[in-house]
Amino acid sequence: MAKTYAKPFLKWAGGKSQLLQQFVLFLPLNFNKYIEPFLGGGALFFYLFSHHKIKEAILLDSNQELIDCYRAIKSDFKDLTKYLSQHKKKHYDLVEEYYYRVRNRIRNNLELWRSLSIAEKAAITIYLNKTCYNGLYRVNRKNQFNVPVGRYKNPEIYNLANLKAISEALKTAKIIRAGDFAESLQYAGENDFVYLDPPYHPLSKTSSFTGYTKDGFDENEQIRLAEVYRELDKKRCKVMLSNSDTKLIKQLYQDYRIEKVRASRAISCHGSGRGRISEFVILNY
Repeated sequence: MAKTYAKPFLKWAGGKSQLLQQFVLFLPLNFNKYIEPFLGGGALFFYLFSHHKIKEAILLDSNQELIDCYRAIKSDFKDLTKYLSQHKKKHYDLVEEYYYRVRNRIRNNLELWRSLSIAEKAAITIYLNKTCYNGLYRVNRKNQFNVPVGRYKNPEIYNLANLKAISEALKTAKIIRAGDFAESLQYAGENDFVYLDPPYHPLSKTSSFTGYTKDGFDENEQIRLAEVYRELDKKRCKVMLSNSDTKLIKQLYQDYRIEKVRASRAISCHGSGRGRISEFVILNY
């Protein structure tokens, strides 16, 4: 039987699966720890693990629900898959009615949500992600998940073989926690590889999408991130950052090596909003 290699288990806006073959040219040949402060779907982490590049990893993201998914896959695998199986059966029986029951009565009921185990929370997050419109994760200012149900005939809510492969990959991760990207400084040392994949600086005033957390990610955060990048550079880490091809980003990282990759836009309900665009990959090595 062919080995299953871990790959992202969520539909995640800005995911890097499509760019991995372009990233190969930029990855360091060797490094100590792997640190990813904007974990998201984890495409690069899984790629490096499958190619035997990672011995130890530190994974962070500001999205608590996302981090709970990773922690559940690593440490509560049996319970997680039990709850996912239940959601899958109920969704196929009731579809839209069940989706909104879970989204509104459970996910957005703060008191009830806090009472759930990590495995129960993770199963709900994965279920909603795989059945909501376009696979978006978006919350409003009240931190309520507000994406409508998607129009899928037979959604794959989870892949057991892939979840097992992910659980194996996560054994290399000593720290998996929700936190600010600046926390990477306390874990980073010489010859560690740090990959930064923040919410992108918008190409225009109307193209911004920063709804992964209620606080968003504005221009001030981009500036603060650039300061963290410089501090990681001083620590002699190998730092790679992805961001949009904009004047601000080019200015913030003008002292570093700036490469370009081509990516397909994924978030748009209009055909005219899709296409191949240029993105920056910024390196200090």
